Amino acid sequence: MATLIIAEHDNASIKGATLNTVTAAVAIGGDVHVLVAGEGCQAAADAAAKIAGVSKVLLADNAAYGHQLAENVSLLVAELGKSYSHILVPATTRGKNVLPRVAALLDASQISEISAVISADTFERPIYAGNAIATVQSTEDIKVITVRPTGFDAAAAEGGSAAVEAVGSVQDAGVSSFVGEELAKSDRPELAGAKIVVSGGRGMGNGENFDLLYTLADKLGAAVGASRAAVDAGFVPNDMQVGQTGKVVAPALYIAVGISGAIQHLAGMKDSKVIVAINKDEEAPIFSVADYGIVGDLFDIVPQLDKLV
Repeated sequence: MATLIIAEHDNASIKGATLNTVTAAVAIGGDVHVLVAGEGCQAAADAAAKIAGVSKVLLADNAAYGHQLAENVSLLVAELGKSYSHILVPATTRGKNVLPRVAALLDASQISEISAVISADTFERPIYAGNAIATVQSTEDIKVITVRPTGFDAAAAEGGSAAVEAVGSVQDAGVSSFVGEELAKSDRPELAGAKIVVSGGRGMGNGENFDLLYTLADKLGAAVGASRAAVDAGFVPNDMQVGQTGKVVAPALYIAVGISGAIQHLAGMKDSKVIVAINKDEEAPIFSVADYGIVGDLFDIVPQLDKLV
């Protein structure tokens, strides 16, 4: 029994979500192999080889995988995956784009966003926006699984000494091509992996008022997030959205400012270690999951917090 992980990377380094996925694979048991598919990605493969628990790294370095187009990568994974009992990928935007295609090519059912491993064929996953946990058992020969990174501790990035093996297969579906991308650049930590997150909701009033949160976040070394209501209102871009249809985070500290706490938002942050809620409505649902709550006007409270940091 062996597990194949599709690495999340930028051709130069391995993303943190892959480390959490390695922990899930180790819990399943058997050998753990990591596929690094990209172009000019030898450095990422070398980094993957150092991850504790990884026994082999498969390097598919070709222009066809340069921008990791799902149409091409899925064909490669489906080809290689026939030799594995499990195929895992982090439940990120990229992972969710690739793995359903792999499952279809292998005629297998996908198990989405597991948060715990019970055994090699039994897993836990959240349902109903995280309000219930389902235990799922699969009898598929090849189990195709996305892993919720916040459900598993990160494997050590150093300590492993896996062999790197080149993969000669080149899969180009010929149905898509890379045109361009617009990347959001920030000096703040990446939202999904930040240890501290400060998020704002509809209560912020407008996008300009998010400057209050940016100032506080910069002092805390935190990332800034937002509720879906704030994104839908146009206060901030959608890459800042935390929630069931946004990014799932579990930082050491989550500060929710002007967020009522709709189920959709709670599903994306309630696993945070410490949650602080600031809201003028003492009946707001966010207080049901908060470790600390402050009832009051955020425009009075946030500046006071800023002075204390």
